Amino acid sequence: MTGRTVQLDPPAKTRGVESPVLTMRVQESVRKGEAYLLDLQRPDGHWCGELEGDTILESEYVLLMAFLGREGEDDCRRACRSIEDQALPTGGWSIYPGGPADISATVKAYFSLKLVGRNVNDPLMQRARETVHSLGGARKSNSFTRFYLALLGQFPYESCPSVPPELMLLPRWFPVHLGEMSSWTRTIVVPLSIVSACRPVRQLPDSRGIRELFIDDPFAQAWPAPPTRKWFSWTNFFLGVDWLVKKVEPHLGFIRRRALSASIAWMRSRFVDSDGLGAIFPPMIYTVIALRCLGVADDSEEMCWALRQIEDLKVRDRNLTWLQPCLSPVWDTALSMNALAECGHQAGGMAVDSATEWLADREVRIRGDWTDRLPGIEPAGWYFEYRNAFYPDTDDTAMVLMALARTGASDSEQERLRVRRALRWLVAMQNCDGGWAAFDRNIVRDFLTKVPFADHNAMLDPSCPDITARVLEALAEFGMRIGDPVCDKGLAFLRQTQEPGGAWIGRWGVNYLYGTWQVLVGLEAIGIDANDSMVRKAVDWLHSVQQPCGGWGETCASYDDPSLAGIGEPTASQTAWALMGLMAAGDRSDAVRNGISWLVDRQNSSGGWDEGPFTGTGFPKVFYLKYHYYRIYFPLMALARARRLGVVT
Repeated sequence: MTGRTVQLDPPAKTRGVESPVLTMRVQESVRKGEAYLLDLQRPDGHWCGELEGDTILESEYVLLMAFLGREGEDDCRRACRSIEDQALPTGGWSIYPGGPADISATVKAYFSLKLVGRNVNDPLMQRARETVHSLGGARKSNSFTRFYLALLGQFPYESCPSVPPELMLLPRWFPVHLGEMSSWTRTIVVPLSIVSACRPVRQLPDSRGIRELFIDDPFAQAWPAPPTRKWFSWTNFFLGVDWLVKKVEPHLGFIRRRALSASIAWMRSRFVDSDGLGAIFPPMIYTVIALRCLGVADDSEEMCWALRQIEDLKVRDRNLTWLQPCLSPVWDTALSMNALAECGHQAGGMAVDSATEWLADREVRIRGDWTDRLPGIEPAGWYFEYRNAFYPDTDDTAMVLMALARTGASDSEQERLRVRRALRWLVAMQNCDGGWAAFDRNIVRDFLTKVPFADHNAMLDPSCPDITARVLEALAEFGMRIGDPVCDKGLAFLRQTQEPGGAWIGRWGVNYLYGTWQVLVGLEAIGIDANDSMVRKAVDWLHSVQQPCGGWGETCASYDDPSLAGIGEPTASQTAWALMGLMAAGDRSDAVRNGISWLVDRQNSSGGWDEGPFTGTGFPKVFYLKYHYYRIYFPLMALARARRLGVVT
């Protein structure tokens, strides 16, 4: 990960620190962290740190450029150097630092390197080929990877899952409907359906292909996903539907033209007030390919706009280029405001007022996809990126509401109107099971996860403990507590989802440390007693996974293997989460003081903290993230909260 991650020093042994000495050190650490965070604020009032993913982003960019005939451009070569830097010594590429080789990431990385001229006899390429073969060959790649291979003539569309645009024509009551899929899946599926229908191919010379990555003949007929042994299963049912769709596609005529028109209209309507379709990388890529399928000229305003959204995700350093999966300004700004509120910053100060004004300009005021379930609710809330008006999310909305409340910014008349709208929207977004999801309400039809193109592990948007608890925490800032029906339903969901060992899984952060922190903080906010049995179980679990050095850490591998819950290299962000969870539960033990000492000891000279591992989650088991500001505002928040609560006095 040269040029992209920071190497951490070995953990120091815990040493006892007298409380007065620790208090003074915490004061100084908070002062330095606060100054550093303020220095990172942009002139217009917001914060936005780098959001890092794995090499699939660079690979898919290079593959897109190859489809457009532009793989010789400098940024493609620079992106491939970034890919090379992250190759595993044993061969292949992983989807998070320290992880095992991943078949899809490795196939795409190898193909990208070969396209820009990397010698296939180079040891790096030889090791990658051996890794692909050991994992079953390129055919074992996920469905989205196989679409890229089909795009460049290395795999037949017939063996890719069908993504028929006729999905757009199905009635709303039909069980398999676009409205029953998660928001991010919708934004991928619609442009991909145009690609699937048009089947564009750029044929490459054999010398630039990747036939050597296949164990069998890539053009031999095969199912788009492995069938199950049971005669009837949802997997086999959808494979049968896939077979039928491919048989009838050539004869659809008017229906296909109407479906394509509906897909094109849906896609283009969501370009409005957005940093690309869905404002995330995969739909942006498919948008460019779909526009090419439609005959949109490369120099047209629409195509230039679509390519510019991808360009805006690039980060360049020395001779490397890499891409972010999206940008996180609303999230970073709201969290920075929360950290500064812990440090004592309030409305009336320049930092808070400029951030509040910046957030006000990004309140959602148009009807997005969520209105499919809530047609009578006034548009409100906040999204994650600079512009993504069709897709506000409950997580950002809750975090912004807390920032406004804790800084006193919500007290002005104008902000009170925004707060009331956002609170109504958040309450309306509660799922029937009592929890909250990220972007949608009641997107829970589990059989849809068996659709052949659903192997990105993100077909649905179900309730999750971390977001549910964060929403409860936000509602509590405005007077909602236990006894309120909304909070009681959310509380019941959290009781039902606690793991036997005492933790909660984290959907949007790694993993059990993230979920357990957020739930403990949410429970305290709505008035749950610290002696409640589920609180005590969670505290015991956090104590049990604290490391001898005093810190906490957890690997992304815990999503695949729950026995790794709470186990991993200690990090500043995860240690901060554990500390805030324990403090919310009233814990003032040596475990808390040792964790505080761990953070203070590892603050760097700039006022932040170094952090190598990924601690953010995109799609569990598929895609992980490193938020570069997590190692700044979360430790600062934890230390400032410890100071405010008198934990170390």
